[in-house]
Amino acid sequence: MKLISRLDRYIMGHIFGLTAIAALALSAIYTFITFVSESGDIGKGNYGVWQLAGYVLWQIPTSLQVLLPIIALLGTLMGLGTLAAQNEITAMRAAGISLTRIGRATLMAGLVIGAINLVLGDWLAPMGKQNATELREQYRRGRVPGSIDQPVWLREGNVILHVGQVKTETEVADVVAYSLRPDLGLAAVVHAEEASYVDGRWQARKVRRTDFGEDGARVAELPEMVWEGNISPEVLRLVMLKSNAISIRGLMSLTHYLQANGLDDRQYRLELYRKLMAPFTVMAMMLFAVPFVMGSLRDSGTGQRLLFGVLVGVAFYMANEVTANTGQIGGWPPILSAGLPTFLLGGVAAWRLMRAR
Repeated sequence: MKLISRLDRYIMGHIFGLTAIAALALSAIYTFITFVSESGDIGKGNYGVWQLAGYVLWQIPTSLQVLLPIIALLGTLMGLGTLAAQNEITAMRAAGISLTRIGRATLMAGLVIGAINLVLGDWLAPMGKQNATELREQYRRGRVPGSIDQPVWLREGNVILHVGQVKTETEVADVVAYSLRPDLGLAAVVHAEEASYVDGRWQARKVRRTDFGEDGARVAELPEMVWEGNISPEVLRLVMLKSNAISIRGLMSLTHYLQANGLDDRQYRLELYRKLMAPFTVMAMMLFAVPFVMGSLRDSGTGQRLLFGVLVGVAFYMANEVTANTGQIGGWPPILSAGLPTFLLGGVAAWRLMRAR
């Protein structure tokens, strides 16, 4: 028996087609809302209509990634609903095709759409979000791409770093390093006007070093100083980004850095598991639709299916956000905070599917 039969391809084709239409419709609405909500910034600096259009276009991958579970649910409801309305599902069941078999074909389609979600969340959405932010800040405030105005705090071992200005990932300014003793007393303070990352090391220029000892403070002026720390430009870039704008690989690197230095990594671990759970969420949403199309929504119209899909999608989104925040506050394991609604939805879908056999 073939892994994917002609019947599977036929069902998957209907699901893919209606999912594409739902994706086009919802992303268009989301993009229009974003354009209108951001139009108030037109005229600030050199930020005009064309710059706003570029910002909105870069946000499309993020909107698709956020909406894809709802899009997949609507596509499944509409795709299978079309087959049910044309009595093709009835013919399949009469020919001995079980509901589980139809659910398997739906899961195969979900696997493909889930993989698309993974690519969106791990590559296209973070890239688009970063480029959109840089484009807006560049034209609104004249900021150099990759730079940031707000200070950045970092830690490595017993050294706490304060970076006053990030020009680029490899060029920083107004850097202060506080070295702590084992009793958390201040051992030294080093201030550098500029620093560059060259050949795997940070080279500081125009340095003023103050050492604190029992006999008082000693101050030294140095034209240059090399710091052999492990904080790379990648870590600096990741710390500046919001957690939902970081790729899976970046989240793993950042959580490793935070854990190695005794810092709180819960937010980033939660986001990592949410990205990893995203494909399974899409599959659970699609499987959840199957028994409803075969049961209570079988004779319903397109409008009723759309309303049902939107309500379920919005309810799931709210439950997902509440669970994630509650899990962080309550100290739940990240996989539970990120995946509890998906596990419950998938379990309910499988239970209903087995009962409908």
